[in-house]
Amino acid sequence: MEAPPPAPTIDYTHRVAMYDMDRTITRSGTYSGFLMHVAQRRQQWRLLLLPVVGLAGLAYAARLIDRSRLKAINLRLLVGKRFPRSEIAPLAESYADKVIARGLHSAALEQIAADREAGYRLLLATASFHLYVDAIAARLGIDDVLATQLDEPDGADHIHARLSGDNCYGEAKFARISGWLETNAITRDAAHIRAYSDHVSDHPMLHFADEAVATTPSRGLKRLAPKMGWQVVDWRAKRRR
Repeated sequence: MEAPPPAPTIDYTHRVAMYDMDRTITRSGTYSGFLMHVAQRRQQWRLLLLPVVGLAGLAYAARLIDRSRLKAINLRLLVGKRFPRSEIAPLAESYADKVIARGLHSAALEQIAADREAGYRLLLATASFHLYVDAIAARLGIDDVLATQLDEPDGADHIHARLSGDNCYGEAKFARISGWLETNAITRDAAHIRAYSDHVSDHPMLHFADEAVATTPSRGLKRLAPKMGWQVVDWRAKRRR
């Protein structure tokens, strides 16, 4: 009996690889590290407010405030209510250098390089702030970034410690992804999509993808991934030399 002919290869118009950032590409979260990096180099007296930051964390754990409010409070405490972009931009750049030098999974870098070589457009979708994510993405050669935006009512001169729009997390992140696809005229049937994340909150993005990869997954995602048929990888196994 003859073997069936191989399935035809679909010539997709678009190929997109979507990456979460914190604990997916990076070995740990970047948000708190960025706040500490700025406070230590700009206004060290703000480190005295760390107990208040801890209280805000307890309020979040008790569900008295949501994640968006927590992020805004911590930013206000450790960076300021309103701050000049000219002061923060160099610190965002130096923080990006720090993350690139010591804070990445080497296996994630290899996968990014492989996706780029295979012709995938690289999209970084993260709840972290554009304020410093853009600098990290530029160093990684990422094509497009979706991140949490801060309010800039004074134009390019000053940034305020409050979110502009939704925190780019969970369903809100997927809504941003959907908007990005529409803006770029990428229809679902004309695209092959890969998605990588460590956290169960990204299940809408992973479910949407043709190839979903749970990378060094959180407990919730580790339980969900086998049920959904998603690949599970541990990117902690390989360290950069």
